[in-house]
Formats: sequence, C-alpha cells, structure tokens
Amino acid sequence: MPPKATLSGIHFMNGDEAIAEGAIAAGCRFFAAYPITPQSEIAERLSWRLPRVGGAFIQMEDELGAMAAVVGAAWGGAKAMTATSGPGFSLMMENLGLAIMTETPCVVVDVQRGAPSTGLPTAVGQGDMMQARWGSHGHYEIIALVPASPQEAFDLTVRAFALSERFRVPVLLMTDEVVGHMYERVEIPGEVPLAPRRRPQVPPEEFIPYQPDPDLVPPMACAGEGYRVHVTGLTHDERGYPDMSAEAHDRLVRRLAEKVLRYREEYTLYEEVGLDDAEVAVVSYGISARVAYGALAQARQQGIKAGMLRLITAWPFPDERVRALADQVRGIAVVELNLGQMSREVERATRGKVPLAGVSHAGGRIHTPEEVLAGIKEVARCR
Repeated sequence: MPPKATLSGIHFMNGDEAIAEGAIAAGCRFFAAYPITPQSEIAERLSWRLPRVGGAFIQMEDELGAMAAVVGAAWGGAKAMTATSGPGFSLMMENLGLAIMTETPCVVVDVQRGAPSTGLPTAVGQGDMMQARWGSHGHYEIIALVPASPQEAFDLTVRAFALSERFRVPVLLMTDEVVGHMYERVEIPGEVPLAPRRRPQVPPEEFIPYQPDPDLVPPMACAGEGYRVHVTGLTHDERGYPDMSAEAHDRLVRRLAEKVLRYREEYTLYEEVGLDDAEVAVVSYGISARVAYGALAQARQQGIKAGMLRLITAWPFPDERVRALADQVRGIAVVELNLGQMSREVERATRGKVPLAGVSHAGGRIHTPEEVLAGIKEVARCR
C-alpha cells in the first residue's frame, strides 16, 4: 500500500510547492511537464512525491507533448495535471483545444512571468490572462482560477480538480511568479474530499459516449473499462463519431459552452474588501491584489472610501458583479501586471457607466502601494 498521500498539518512552503501538494490531495496521480521557470518547483516536488503515493511523473520532450500526455492519462482513468509558464503555455494551446473538444477533465497550471517570448524568465507578470480565455482556436468556455497566496494555491488546486471533474473540462490555475515563489504558512487538512469522476450508469452495450445528462455533462467511460469509446477532436455526434454537418457542429459547440456557463454562479469566487460604503473600487487579482490591500488602507486614511473586488475566478468573468459595482461607485481602478487585459473585461461589463483607470505595467516587478493609490485618487476625482 502506498503511504498516506496528504501531508496534513501546518507547513511553511512556497506557492509552487503548495500547488503540488494540492494536486496530490485532490487525487492527482499523473503529472507530465517540461522544465520552465518559474514553475519548475512544481515539477521537482511532484517528481519525488508522486511515486511515493502510487502516482507517476514524466518529463516530456516539450510542453506540447506534456499536454498530450495529460489528455491521454485522463482517458486512461487518472486525475492528471501539467504546469508551465508563458512560452510553454503557448505550446499547450493546440492540445488544450483537444481537451475541450473531447471533454477531458484535467488541470493546467500557468505560473506567469514577464512576456512576450522568452521575456523575463525569473520575474513576475500577469500577461497570459487573455491567452487563458482565447489562446486555443475556436469558440469555447474555460474555467480559470487565480490564487493570491500559497494557501490559496493549495486550496484552488483542489478546487480546480473538482471543477474539472464536475464539468468535464480543463481547468486553468493562473498564478504568477511571486505567488509561486513566496513562502507562507499553508495549512493542509487531514482529509480532502475527492471529486468523483462521473461514470456510466448503463451497461456497455447501452452506453452512448457523449449523451449528456440533464446538466449537459456526459458520463465518462475510460479506456480499459469495457466500454466502447471513440475520442476525436473532429466535430462528432453523441456516439463520438465524426459528423461534418454545420448543424452537428453548432449543437456540439453550444453544449460545450453552455455546460460551463449555465452553472457559473455556483462556482464563481471573488473577495470583496470594503465595498459596503465604497465610492471608488479597485478590481485586481493575484499578487497585484496583495499590493492593493495596502493602498486601500492608505486611501481610507486620506478620506477616500475605497474598496476592492478581488477576482478569484477570472474565467468565466463575473460580469454581473462588476456591472453591479459600476452602479455603486463613481470610478474603478484596475490593477494588473500587463498593459490592460482584464481591464478590457471590466470596461465591457460596466458598459461605460463609470470612468476606469488602468494601473498597469508590463511586468518584471510588482506594483507599489503608492502606484495603486495614485490610480484610486485618479478615479476618486471623477464625478
């Protein structure tokens, strides 16, 4: 028998290590990746932890192969994960689309760094947020979570696996270099409820691989269980066989999108800080939101009623909450380590109701509280 998987108790670890432990606690037993800064600590930890709990680690020749291996492992019955950073995330996009089309549950971690191209391998960035949403081709919906601490890195990795099984969809964990490398207290519970994989409830001769349940998610029969499965990235009918008609394509793609969107209010997470009486709001996520806490305190000290909406679920974007926020405040400052990606979503959701200030730069360092405070003051002057 393999040893107890979960390292329960209180630990001092960085965000990358917390992600690795969160994956193991969630039941992940297969990890494939290629080394890349700043995610390599995830791979390093899982390379020795997984074999000790009955799992498998494999270093692939590149990130394209790593994503393909994860898809294959999931269809073999394993809970599977990969991790990378910007350049590798780009290479994974083709097979991310394959996972979406084949409804393959898995988790993909992107520890973001300064970009584009090789950029700043060892420095922070948040420039992959739009790639997370639209990086693969075609129209689809994706779930992406953004931790702001090592504790959340653990917790949201567990949640990512649960959501991937619930909706049979790849779930992205969009962390960043600073959260990945910062050391903080991480509490790991003694037991983590394991999200079950939805299995067929009919005998093999009656099983239709892509016939959805009422919630639009079909049960999943894995290879080797006696069920007939046909897995293809082509547009397919409910049997899994290719169907090249426009009608079949529209029906399939609409279901793939709707199964994620229909229940988004059940799983969308965000944190509200001081919004009850706020006249000015900050919208931020990840390490940028950590900096914004201090700026909010400074603003309050100077008589500016400022609050923050911290995005934890970045995709699907919480349109309704942001739209309601625009009805309350007279301006919104969006704080992020790119030149304006999620700020466009805030602008879209608010429909021009309030002025926006982008507190942004291209990465390489985190914001200072004074920079965030300047953005708060800019929108505070708006009437």
